[in-house]
Amino acid sequence: MTGPAPVPPDPGPGPDRTGTAGPAIPGTAGAAIPGTAGPAIRGDAGPAIRGDAGPPHPGPAGPAGPAAPPGRSPLHRWRAPLTVLALVLLGGIMIALLTPSAPTTGYLDPGNPGSQGSRALAALLAHRGQPVSRAGSVSAALAAARAGGPGPGPRTTPGQAPALIITSPYLLRPGQLSALARLPGNLMVVEPDSAVLAALNGQAATAPGSRAAPRVTVAGADEVRPVRPGCTLASATVAGDAAMGGVLMRVRSPGPGTAAGATTGAATGTAAGQCYPVDGHPSLVRYRAAGRTVTLLGSGVPLTDAALARRGNAALALNLLRGSPRIVWLVPGPPAVTAAGQKSLFQEIPGPAYLVTVQLFVAAGLAALWRTRRLGPLVAEPLPVVVRASETVEGHGRLYRSRRSRGRAAEVLRDAARHRITGRLALPAGADAGAVCAAVAALTGREPGAVQAILYGPAPRDDAALVTLGQDIDALEGEVRTQ
Repeated sequence: MTGPAPVPPDPGPGPDRTGTAGPAIPGTAGAAIPGTAGPAIRGDAGPAIRGDAGPPHPGPAGPAGPAAPPGRSPLHRWRAPLTVLALVLLGGIMIALLTPSAPTTGYLDPGNPGSQGSRALAALLAHRGQPVSRAGSVSAALAAARAGGPGPGPRTTPGQAPALIITSPYLLRPGQLSALARLPGNLMVVEPDSAVLAALNGQAATAPGSRAAPRVTVAGADEVRPVRPGCTLASATVAGDAAMGGVLMRVRSPGPGTAAGATTGAATGTAAGQCYPVDGHPSLVRYRAAGRTVTLLGSGVPLTDAALARRGNAALALNLLRGSPRIVWLVPGPPAVTAAGQKSLFQEIPGPAYLVTVQLFVAAGLAALWRTRRLGPLVAEPLPVVVRASETVEGHGRLYRSRRSRGRAAEVLRDAARHRITGRLALPAGADAGAVCAAVAALTGREPGAVQAILYGPAPRDDAALVTLGQDIDALEGEVRTQ
């Protein structure tokens, strides 16, 4: 009986084992290692290691190693910053959408639902077919009033133009009051002051057909309380008692014999109704001038949401605004502060503060100089780890392979070969390609074109061409050394 054949022992390192003195570039077979001055070191193309009874295994015919992974696209590198930017934008949009708008809190503002606003009256007027347009500035009010209403072209006649309500006229300048007084539509001024009354009197004096318009001035002020109409004006008598008072006015008619509560200038069409008298002075004056109706309301309390449902306030407000197709409600804001007389931020800072700041900068500079002098000279320190040259070559080879840089790898091989060949042939370092190829061809007997294709040819198309180029360079250098 025979047992299994004994396994021959490993002969160990010897002449039959062709090792490698340094690692080859990954993906090449027999290519020269760039940067070495000696002969090319053969890798997979050499004989197989002998250690078994079988025949030697030939090396692979194609390029060695697995296929290199595809490179990452630029979008992959920017994916994280773009994601952060998108999240920031999305957060800003969500905050803008979820942040409530600033509430309207202006006095007699048709958009203010508070007790001092007039949103309820604006809703009643809109329900009655008189839409209210809020204007926050004089320019917006002028544009809305001159636009008239729906329909082609502007409306300019008093009967078709929208009515204008001016609240807080004391916030307006004389020029703005004059521009508003020249509008053709009906006009209601709430709590007028001397400036607005002067603008109305001046416009009535210059308007054609309004020479007999009454002159209205401020007579005083009183508290707001329930007051009887005390006149024959239909809008007031139908409404009855209302919360009136506030600004008291004095009416001077162009003709004699006019008393409070009566009408003046009936023959000229400039009848003035003086209602809700307090201490003998009316707090509501209404007259016609230049074909339109001007209403002066001494108090805005009847128009507020808090008092609209009390007594005859709602009826009085609706009756006074009857007859206009649309209403422009001007709620002026506080006047813009001009730059004249203002001080800049640097002017507000006291002088000693600048001196303290200069001292701080000087102290910081001195401290920096003091700390700089404590720094000693640079000290050379030994490297903590010594990296072998073979590992560096392998790392370069893996980088070239991962990025598919066949052209770069071929250029490294050719440059190292040209450096060694020119040194062996005693050629200058800056010799041109023709001189190098001619010298190598004369020494080896090859054609100059073939030598130029090896040392100065184009980049390889694939890994197999790169392996072939490495073998050709190795063979060419061997011929140069042996000659």
